[in-house]
Amino acid sequence: MSRKPIFAANWKMNKGALETEDFIKSFLSKTQGLNLPADIVIAPSFVSLPKLADLLHNSNPGKNAHAIQIAAQNCSEFDSGAYTGEVSVLMLREFFVHYVILGHSERRSIFGETDAAINAKIKKAREANLKPIFCIGETLAEREAGKLESVLRTQVTEGLKDISEKDLSDIVIAYEPVWAIGTGVTASSEQAQDAHAFVRSVIADLYGSEPAAKIRIQYGGSVKPGNAAELMACPDIDGALIGGAALDPQSFLEIIKNGTEE
Repeated sequence: MSRKPIFAANWKMNKGALETEDFIKSFLSKTQGLNLPADIVIAPSFVSLPKLADLLHNSNPGKNAHAIQIAAQNCSEFDSGAYTGEVSVLMLREFFVHYVILGHSERRSIFGETDAAINAKIKKAREANLKPIFCIGETLAEREAGKLESVLRTQVTEGLKDISEKDLSDIVIAYEPVWAIGTGVTASSEQAQDAHAFVRSVIADLYGSEPAAKIRIQYGGSVKPGNAAELMACPDIDGALIGGAALDPQSFLEIIKNGTEE
């Protein structure tokens, strides 16, 4: 089954409004005349969402701008209220946000987000018709202890608890081995493919073979222009969630081009 690849730039806590404007203007100039057969998503910090939305939707940026979709890096499981520092899905909708990254390993490890909390956020995102980029992945210790499959199965099963098949169709899964995020170490194409195929088998167990064949599963973990083609050639890898290498417009573009060439 043909699945359209999706390349998402996760800028993490980088780039304020001025740097966002510089990046977008440069990226759009580099993509003029190109037909990139992929969904392109950019996830800036919360404070840069208004600038990104304005650049892509309100300032006559040209047709290529509308090929870029906006993501948030997180959302609250609540609609409103006394939750200092949180951002609701309804607020995100005001800035043309279509995707939201949930369950990233940094949210899990640094901020203590549990599978249950991530599940609640996925449900809240779908209520607002946002498309979750649902992150999963094992630590090096878990992989070396032979727990890869049990960890991934638990994260997928608990994260998608009570999620309907209809809502599943608007979810992207991002497999990110924690040991490869920001380390410069990339899972081999064989390791990545094996993990993606296993995740797809878990989805098949939960929802059936057809939804499993349709869902897009990205790879994340030190993706660069030099390894994009090999990774994206794997049959169960449907794009990439990119951190550091997506902070530079030329690097981000090269990953997309290298990852989509026949």
